[in-house]
Amino acid sequence: MRAHHFAAGTMCPRGRRLIQGSGPLADRADIVCHCVLLELPDRLVLVDTGLGRSDVQHPDRMSRVMRSLLQPRLSLDETAHSRIRALGFDPRDIRDVVVTHLDFDHAGGLADFPHARVHVYATEHDAAMERTTRMGHRRYRPAQWSHGPDWVLYETRGDAWFGFEAVRELEGLPPEILMIPLFGHTPGHCGIAFESAGRWRLHAGDAYFFHGEIDPREPHCPPALLAYEALMDADREARLGNQDRLRKLVLDHADRVDVFCAHDPVELARMPKAAARRRGADRLEARR
Repeated sequence: MRAHHFAAGTMCPRGRRLIQGSGPLADRADIVCHCVLLELPDRLVLVDTGLGRSDVQHPDRMSRVMRSLLQPRLSLDETAHSRIRALGFDPRDIRDVVVTHLDFDHAGGLADFPHARVHVYATEHDAAMERTTRMGHRRYRPAQWSHGPDWVLYETRGDAWFGFEAVRELEGLPPEILMIPLFGHTPGHCGIAFESAGRWRLHAGDAYFFHGEIDPREPHCPPALLAYEALMDADREARLGNQDRLRKLVLDHADRVDVFCAHDPVELARMPKAAARRRGADRLEARR
């Protein structure tokens, strides 16, 4: 299984130093929407979708408050659909989408892959459908799944994985792709672990926002990101507890597991370059 990492959308609020820890205060930050294309022998699997083509073409699909706060850069070239094409793959070969959660900047591209199954925790699906809180109205955008996705819903149960409990395999996918409960940011937030090139990698979604937060010895985070995390909390205690567990994972198993979050450009830059992997498309084409 090969993994191709890319940003499917970028948020550009002002206050770079307070958000990314360096640079002029008045400059814009670069908050990426880190997605992963998993290339399996018989299919493509997408982990998170970032912003979708309809979000770019019709920005009012997103909450006005969140657009004003985060200042997304609206570019069709940055959508997952375009990124996948640029890699030489056909987006129609995406048969499964696995989402860390259903916030607008993680699920915006679901309609770009209308034939894919969408794997998500049932608690997250319920929260997104019901939108019972003020923040729920802002973060969950029904237009992003108005096409009627083929939902595959999961309960919180499973096996152990590097100290995490209730980790489960996904229906119809190989055991090298796992869903890991990391509740707190949203009611059904999860991480997605996958094994590639002899190592496990864990997409921790929005369990944290800045690489320094999971430093096992000196955790740190710029103040604006800390404030944003608190603003978006569904369960602060659970989120902070999961950050502790992620730090322990890094401390105890850095030789076997790489951890990254959804929005840190530093972590995205550490990943293998997606553009160097185009030859995989020829193999998929030959199998069709």
